[in-house]
Amino acid sequence: MRITVFGATGPTGRRVTAQALDAGHEVTAVSRRADALAPRAGLTVANVDVANADAVAAAVAGSDAVVSALGVPPTRERVTVYSDGVRNILAGMERHGVERLVAVSSSVADPNWRPTGEHFFNLVMDPLVNRKVAGTAHEDMRRMEAVLRASRLDWTIVRPGGLFEHHEVTDYELGEDSVDALYTARTDLAAAMLSQLRDGRFVRKAMGVGTRGVKMSIPKLIYRQAKAQRAEKAAAAQKAGVAG
Repeated sequence: MRITVFGATGPTGRRVTAQALDAGHEVTAVSRRADALAPRAGLTVANVDVANADAVAAAVAGSDAVVSALGVPPTRERVTVYSDGVRNILAGMERHGVERLVAVSSSVADPNWRPTGEHFFNLVMDPLVNRKVAGTAHEDMRRMEAVLRASRLDWTIVRPGGLFEHHEVTDYELGEDSVDALYTARTDLAAAMLSQLRDGRFVRKAMGVGTRGVKMSIPKLIYRQAKAQRAEKAAAAQKAGVAG
């Protein structure tokens, strides 16, 4: 299968790209800095801004399916990359006759998502972080979901919980709309997204994905995220030094 992955150099997009290549798929990795990906058999890179509709359409051409792993860091500024990006992706898919799209969103987009037993998260972290610090991103995810629901294509919205890095895929849980789990490993999110390219259970639906096999807490999540970000920055600095 030939898969186009948008947001391919982000934390989730890298996982999707790597797992797809490991499974023998051909991947067109799309990002504004796609050349940051190491060359691999089956990998084509496309340095494309998702706001450029014609470039997006060209990246989609010839694909069997598309994965959107678009993402932005938390910000109080207005965010439009999810909704505008998906509009351009859908337009490109329609232009080239590509039917299948799997797009990452967030469990926060489900108004009924309140993980059982997670009182500190539900009462403090969710209102403070998800509704304020990252509120503009989640608002745009909801706009993106509305754009997808209006499309005639075979889309699936994927809603993870709090994302963290883990070295392998676990026995993750799937459910319609969202699952009763606070955390999701990026390895599991990537595997779940790729599985939906051949699985019709959640076509034109939202799908939650959660990780239960790894014990996680909010302090541990923050520590792991900071460690992963430091490692990514170090790797980028090393690559820049070699290139220089």
